[in-house]
Amino acid sequence: MMQSRSTSRVVLSMTLVIGVSACLSGASTENDGAGGTRASGGTASTGGTTSSGGIASAGGTGASGGTTSTGGTTGAGGTRASGGTTSTGGTTSSGGTSASGGSTSAGGSASSGGTTGAGGTTGSGGAPATGGATGRAGSSGRVTSTGRGGAIGVGGAQGTGGTPGTGGTPGTGGSTVTGLAKFSFFVTSIEAMRRLSNNQNGFGGDLRYGEADGLAGADKICTEIAESSMAGSSAKVWRAFLSTTAPVNAADRVGNGPWYDRIGRLVADSKANLIQTRPKADAAIANDLPNENGTPNHQNVDNHDVLTGSTTAGQIGNATTTSTCNDWTSTSVSGAKPIIGHSWPRSGGGGGGDSAAHWINAHTAAGCAASVNLSTSMGGGSGGVGDGGGYGAIYCFALSP
Repeated sequence: MMQSRSTSRVVLSMTLVIGVSACLSGASTENDGAGGTRASGGTASTGGTTSSGGIASAGGTGASGGTTSTGGTTGAGGTRASGGTTSTGGTTSSGGTSASGGSTSAGGSASSGGTTGAGGTTGSGGAPATGGATGRAGSSGRVTSTGRGGAIGVGGAQGTGGTPGTGGTPGTGGSTVTGLAKFSFFVTSIEAMRRLSNNQNGFGGDLRYGEADGLAGADKICTEIAESSMAGSSAKVWRAFLSTTAPVNAADRVGNGPWYDRIGRLVADSKANLIQTRPKADAAIANDLPNENGTPNHQNVDNHDVLTGSTTAGQIGNATTTSTCNDWTSTSVSGAKPIIGHSWPRSGGGGGGDSAAHWINAHTAAGCAASVNLSTSMGGGSGGVGDGGGYGAIYCFALSP
């Protein structure tokens, strides 16, 4: 009885084994997944739904290369971070904020040489500006799961401005008209005074010559005569050596020298050497001052009287309009006695004494009327500017040599 039961158990076991083997063989033939549905970068199943006695999870969701569980519900790698959540470069600023694994400064705000001084306003000879130091770039951020920003670049030092140049030294002296020879003094000749006045007796004491006042007219006379002698000379500033009661001093009108006659001979090298009894001039002309042609004006006639209206210092002094023919605007001033100088020293009458040699103030004329007297016997007596020996000449000076 016991043997019979044992035999039956053996038979059942063998039958069960055979049945299971048959099942396994059929399952392998029917349900073996060949890779299942495979997503590229999505939900990838490695091994499909393959069960060897259970349900296997093939890599879970989004697992790339997860381990397949055999024998239970096993997560194959779960969610696998490929290096964590990594910023690929972040927002990259050229020279600004660059994220490399986060917000990373790639050099920070780098100073490109700082603000470099451009030399300031550099005059002639000014020192050039010194450029600012170039900024140092910030260090790049280190990649981590959150990314740490790099250090901000250090700005360059500001350049220092250039030292402003100093202006050039103004030129002194010299002719203001390029190409002209030295010519800055003359006594107006009788020929010139007759021509411009359109009168054989000259202008007398009225020198306005179409201008508003006597000084302006006298300056115009000088300018036109100079131009007639040397072309281009009118470009210089010419002044008549006359004083007025405004007050205007003749010596203050004519510049500071030096002055030269028409052919380049020195008349005086300074005002101090001009305002003398006789100018400290070239020996050939010191005692016979030349006209606009460079000719000593005496010419063997008595023409030494020259209108000035000035003291021996070339000033108006205490003179009144009777000493200046109403400031060189009239030929008929009652009681007028205009002051005159001598272009060459006159001896033997006509003023006499030491004053006869003075080129600025020798004596007074008989009056302001236009008159000419060249006689060596003196004579005359019409109450005119030339009665004592002359024709109402004036001295002319240019402000540049």
